[in-house]
Amino acid sequence: MDTFKSFEDVLYKVNDKNFEDIALRLFRFQAKENVVYKEFLTHLGCDPTQIVRLQEIPFLPISFFKSHVVKTGTWLPQRVFTSSGTTGVITSRHEVPDLSFYLTNSEKAFTYFFGPIRDYHILALLPSYLEREGSSLVAMADYFISRSESAHSDFYLNNQSELIDQLLKLKKEGSKKILLLGVSFALLELAETSSLNLSDVIVMETGGMKGRRKELVREELHQILCRRLNVKSVFSEYGMTELMSQAYSLGEGCYNCPPWLRIVLRDINDPFALEKQGKVGGINIIDLANFYSCAFIETHDLGRKAQNGSFEVLGRMDNSDVRGCNLLI
Repeated sequence: MDTFKSFEDVLYKVNDKNFEDIALRLFRFQAKENVVYKEFLTHLGCDPTQIVRLQEIPFLPISFFKSHVVKTGTWLPQRVFTSSGTTGVITSRHEVPDLSFYLTNSEKAFTYFFGPIRDYHILALLPSYLEREGSSLVAMADYFISRSESAHSDFYLNNQSELIDQLLKLKKEGSKKILLLGVSFALLELAETSSLNLSDVIVMETGGMKGRRKELVREELHQILCRRLNVKSVFSEYGMTELMSQAYSLGEGCYNCPPWLRIVLRDINDPFALEKQGKVGGINIIDLANFYSCAFIETHDLGRKAQNGSFEVLGRMDNSDVRGCNLLI
């Protein structure tokens, strides 16, 4: 009989050969134990016992995290993560029973691509997130800062001059690698303040202007940051309130997933039809670390997937706030 412990035990043993088997096991578990997902499947006329291939699993629209408590089993949350949003917009809620699991899982995803966190000074420029409660990104960054074992790792809010001085000092010192993790609008403001030489610094954006600036396509944003900060490329983190895991772009514009995370593209006009490789489609996510909530999520993002499994994020779907949220109302 599958339990939360059984999925946690196999999570970091996932590979290309066993991914489908574990995903199907988790699907059947959540189809039975997750009230919201179970009712969603019933409305679709889906019999979980008849699902035998990964491609047949229905994905829960991400908007349900705004209207329902999406969780598998019965437990009390240790932390509730909430999404950012403008005034009057309903935000997503993701209840988490074990904060330490989220944090260690995030560390494993980072380490998979970048190596041990203790090898880095981590400077976090996340003003819009620090100004509210419930941010999963702030929780992750705070944990990374503590795990870096660096007295210079810290958050920065409105103290740009102090941040610049620290970056240049650490760059000259050269004792560890430097990671500047920032929300897009804050990095753009930093780049516009003065022309900096941050060569050898890993500049990583987490996306979003959060209503502070005009939205830019990622390519344009990265061109500005590269030119003004004197870096060869800009790295990116792809995560969200509703996920326990993150994907990372290593500077080439395409995101890569840790083994337990996978992207599936759906047809833009038919959410139940999958899109072919190389075509633009809606991004569906399988996050096997989401065994406490729902591992199969239909997002509002548009993307394109490459043959090696990496993917691009091309923007948001129109009317994304209302799409897909009427089945359980």
